[in-house]
Amino acid sequence: MQAFGIDLANRQQDYASAIRPDPSSTSVGGSMSLIDKVVAAVTPPESEEKRREARAKAWAEAGQNDWLAQLLHHHEQIAALFGAVRATQDVTSRLKALKELAIVLTGHADAEETAIYPALVHFGHKAHGMAGYTEQAGAKANMGELEYLDPMSSEFLDKLEHIRGAVAHHMYEEESDRFLDLKNLPASDQARLTARYMEEFDRYVDPGHKSDPEFGTSRPNALEGGDLKTGIVR
Repeated sequence: MQAFGIDLANRQQDYASAIRPDPSSTSVGGSMSLIDKVVAAVTPPESEEKRREARAKAWAEAGQNDWLAQLLHHHEQIAALFGAVRATQDVTSRLKALKELAIVLTGHADAEETAIYPALVHFGHKAHGMAGYTEQAGAKANMGELEYLDPMSSEFLDKLEHIRGAVAHHMYEEESDRFLDLKNLPASDQARLTARYMEEFDRYVDPGHKSDPEFGTSRPNALEGGDLKTGIVR
């Protein structure tokens, strides 16, 4: 199976291609669920250009393989994986792509919720930290609901688009504002955030997904001697 790693050198590629969901779209039963309505209410008002600018700004603040670089790389992987799910043409491929997306999205969310959001709360940015928890809870609920839908149906694709739009906006909020304040912390706190984020990500995902031979990745990280800001693995 083809690895899902992306070209980190090409930072101008539009990874977050989510669109604002149509509030008139329906889910199971012919009407939007309560969760869908919440998602629609918070879907991105920002443009793709604004998202690219925010990501470029965040990459400029990131250190070599630090917590922010790792996190941004995962944001890019997640956006690419949403596209991979939608691009599939048969049930088997779609379910496999959905599994890949769910693994990385959940591992990333768990790492943020365990390492990054508590730091936001502790260092005086409680509103930003709590907003992250709320938004990711909605994404997890919606991802779980996908399992009840026919993967080749329009309802599935509509739900997927709802999630992708909400996740894209969530990423924008983090990259443009929420996380940048943490870059003002001293080096000791930066090192702790980096270690804790990757510890929690790998705890869920499993380093390199070595336990799952069907799941490939080319994720470079500090332990592997890679540079996330350039995509070069030494």
